[in-house]
Amino acid sequence: MKSLYLYSFAGALFSLFASCTFQPRAEWVTTTDSIPWVKQPDILSASLDTIPNIDVTVCVDEPQQQIDGFGACFNELGWLSLNKLSPNEREDIMQELFFPDEGANFTICRMPVGANDFSRDWYSYNETDGDFAMKQFTVANDLQTLIPFIRNAQKYQPELRLWASPWCPPSWMKYNKHYASAYTGENYDEKYRNGLPLDKVGREGTDMFIQDSLYLRAYALYFSKFIEAYKEQGIPIFAVMPQNEFNSAQVFPSCCWTASSLARFIGEYLGPAMEDLGVEVMFGTMERSNELLVDTIFTDSLCSKYIKGAGFQWAGKNAIPGIHKRYPGMKLYQTEQECGDGKNDWKGAMYSWSLMQHYLNNGAVAYMYWNISLDEGGISRWGWAQNSLVVVDPATKKYRYTPEYYVLKHVSHYVQPGARKLATDGAYTNLLAFRNPDKSIVVVIANETSDNRLVSLRVEDRIYQPVLQAHSISTLLID
Repeated sequence: MKSLYLYSFAGALFSLFASCTFQPRAEWVTTTDSIPWVKQPDILSASLDTIPNIDVTVCVDEPQQQIDGFGACFNELGWLSLNKLSPNEREDIMQELFFPDEGANFTICRMPVGANDFSRDWYSYNETDGDFAMKQFTVANDLQTLIPFIRNAQKYQPELRLWASPWCPPSWMKYNKHYASAYTGENYDEKYRNGLPLDKVGREGTDMFIQDSLYLRAYALYFSKFIEAYKEQGIPIFAVMPQNEFNSAQVFPSCCWTASSLARFIGEYLGPAMEDLGVEVMFGTMERSNELLVDTIFTDSLCSKYIKGAGFQWAGKNAIPGIHKRYPGMKLYQTEQECGDGKNDWKGAMYSWSLMQHYLNNGAVAYMYWNISLDEGGISRWGWAQNSLVVVDPATKKYRYTPEYYVLKHVSHYVQPGARKLATDGAYTNLLAFRNPDKSIVVVIANETSDNRLVSLRVEDRIYQPVLQAHSISTLLID
């Protein structure tokens, strides 16, 4: 193992030599498993002929997809956790997350249409059975949680872009007449049970939504009412996806669809309704590795004319490489960071970093974390412990940012909407690179080993040699 002293000596010599000869510098920020977000001394550059061995080259002449942005998902339990803090502390967090150039710099976020697994409990916007005209439609529930949450974010980021998807339609629109799709069972903790009878469970590859034109037309109207109600609250929605995880029967709000039925719903009902409102339709969210499910949508003659892209999460990550190759012009989103286990540790953060690399290296133009904030332990209404960007301790009324927050911030703080991802070449591959609209270069690079490492990084005709600390992630901003 090479010692830190050797690297420090080498770095000192390089800095002394470079300071006498070369001018370009790179801003450098590092997070380790123990100390987050430390601004280091700027890294000086040298010319190519002074450094014989190059670990990685940023291919500035090989631009890839254009980045829409980074963000997370608004949900009810997130807002409730933040409101256990003082108003000033809550505002500090929201400013850190959304104010441009302040912290995470979120520009694109997701929200549920009705209840999701991190809601207070089940609800939809219309539980009046047979109300096909949606006369009883109301977002009154959201006035207590989601709407103030989103408005608070808009206060700091007025240009925030928001897209939405349902976890479940109104329960009366499902064959089983229940919001859930999986049986919790007798061994399930009683306080987390959903009450679904065993003979009412759903199955992947089947339609749980009633496939009748009366219901399908009413559901498209439900989407339209949602878009209009939120617009009245000053919250524009730029896109929708028809169903979260359409293959998954869950103990929480969920609804299985077949891909062919979704194609019909989009092509005949949802697509025209959203087109009338100027709202994009994307397919998703896709949580399986089966690319044929996406092909069903993209090749359907009626449906495809309304589809602007697709969203992938969980096992859907295995489908995105092939879909990107076959449909290179299609907009692809990563729609949900895998949720973790509530431990919020460095190991989980590094797994999240690997996911981010996978999606962005395979064509994703937007990347969204899941829970913005949760109470300590991260337990959902249905008993699932998950990670979050912010953890609130209800007992002490204190909060902390998690390692996953800093991993995301190392990218989202620096990479601007409209940036182009850049290819890289070389033996060192644990990194991502981008060129912003202002021509600055962003390189996010990790060292997951237990040793410090000196890396030679080439950008055009300059070389930068940061020492990557053990168990760290760093960002270099090169103007």
